[in-house]
Amino acid sequence: MAVAIVNAPSAMAQTAREAELEARLNQLEAAVSALRSELTQARSEQQTSTQIAQKADSRVAALEAKPTSDGFKVGATTFKLGGFVKVVGSATRYDDGAVPGGSLGKEFYLPQQIPVGGQSSRDIIGHARQTRLSFSTSTPLGGKEVKSVIEFDFALAAAPLGAQRATNPYVPTFRRGFISYGNWLIGQEWTTFQNPGHLPESTDFVGPMDGAIFVRQMMVQYKQPLGGGFDLYLAAENPQTETETTTAPALVDNDQDRIPDLVAKLAYKGAIGELHVAGLVRQLSVRNNGVGDTAMGWGITTGGKIPFGPEGRHDLRFLATYGHGMGRYFTVGYAPDAIYDSAIGNQLHVVDNVAGFAALKLGWTPTIRSTFMVGYQHADYPGGILLPDLANKAAYSLAGNLFWSPVKNLDFGIEYRHAQREVVSGLKGQMDRVEMAAKYTF
Repeated sequence: MAVAIVNAPSAMAQTAREAELEARLNQLEAAVSALRSELTQARSEQQTSTQIAQKADSRVAALEAKPTSDGFKVGATTFKLGGFVKVVGSATRYDDGAVPGGSLGKEFYLPQQIPVGGQSSRDIIGHARQTRLSFSTSTPLGGKEVKSVIEFDFALAAAPLGAQRATNPYVPTFRRGFISYGNWLIGQEWTTFQNPGHLPESTDFVGPMDGAIFVRQMMVQYKQPLGGGFDLYLAAENPQTETETTTAPALVDNDQDRIPDLVAKLAYKGAIGELHVAGLVRQLSVRNNGVGDTAMGWGITTGGKIPFGPEGRHDLRFLATYGHGMGRYFTVGYAPDAIYDSAIGNQLHVVDNVAGFAALKLGWTPTIRSTFMVGYQHADYPGGILLPDLANKAAYSLAGNLFWSPVKNLDFGIEYRHAQREVVSGLKGQMDRVEMAAKYTF
């Protein structure tokens, strides 16, 4: 009892201290629990914020990836306007004559307008005639779309007298105008016999014109997809017979054709690039005061564009064509379809043609590129008939350029071209041209 009485105050004191410690521990545990709750809530809110941010980023990325809508709608029809502004300046040296004022050969490379048999001359000219405008529409109909295109520029109309004296006014010229629905196309478009997408980049209107096919005309065209990247095109196109007489080299437009030009083309587009082969059958016809003649013409062509190198920045483009009585399809009529002899028998003597070009594009950087190109054409006239001395026989050209695109849709280029024309008499004319161009596409 003495011991218990001695130790009682100590035991009572320890119990009070433990109670105080326990109370403090309870308070601490409550505080820690509250902190854990707040931390958990904060983490939850942070995750929610992150998820919201991620969703927002995804929506922004989706909107950025979505093609920018252009044009405007009236009812169910979408209208679009496009084109480009192109400014060109050139300095040319002709070795064997001068090009008459107002000639298109001053502004574009046309081998038939290289002078022969004269003294050398020089020419400097600048213009913006290649500026182009296009207008298109698209309307849903029966699960497909009815589309239309109207396009014009100022390039090929004859310059009015005195145009360069003050205001340089040029009349707009109609380029393309057609309607398409499903697999059908009706209207004026590039001939099915060619593929304009295979023409090389050039400061000039076309580039290797001597080896190119260049025709836009009225047609009815049907396209049948075959699968595997192949498409079959069938077309009936506007006929036009171009002749020369035995005494004059100027082309004569004959408008007595009776059968449309018929074209079939097989085109491929896939991993290796683009290729096509096409055939043409036509009837040549000349009638004058009830007399004249007809003859069959035909042609075959093949061409393509093969990309290679990093990101496909390089490509090889080519075209090879042989024709019998289809001179007007080459080079805006470098040689005629046939020679018409009205003096002896009123007969058509059909002309054969071979032509082609090759172009190598090298993309030095994503914004700087060059194209090196060569073009050639030769006309084989039938023997045993009289031919005009100045009838075109052969032409070739070599060219190289450098283009720079500092921003999207803005191009600056400089190009050098050497070309030669040869006529039936053996005379030759040469041309050297340095040309610069600036182009903004919208």
